[in-house]
Amino acid sequence: QVQLVESGGGLVQAGGSLRLSCAASGRTFSNYQMGWFRQAPGKEREFVAAITWSGGSTSYRDSVKGRFTISRDNAKNTVYLQMNSLKPEDTAVYYCAANPTGYTYDYWGQGTQVTVSS
Repeated sequence: QVQLVESGGGLVQAGGSLRLSCAASGRTFSNYQMGWFRQAPGKEREFVAAITWSGGSTSYRDSVKGRFTISRDNAKNTVYLQMNSLKPEDTAVYYCAANPTGYTYDYWGQGTQVTVSS
């Protein structure tokens, strides 16, 4: 079992920055691909970014490329999402998730709210 706890959300003006953190506990965090997802009111949850177990490869949804950066510190069992140049359309609850098998994200955090005002 893996427990994930997100933090770092909040209210920020458009153009501002936030850094989300996701602390993992339980089983071997460093073996897992990790991802960030978000869900805006009335919309389905969508993929934001992912990082391989080593941190050697990352992927992003098109709308956040060049603005968001995912990273991880396996010594601290933590994954980060640095969000710059935030836009009102980035407003959502952000979730981190762990993918232990390489196929599905099986473990999810409780989410952290990000609100970007115009």
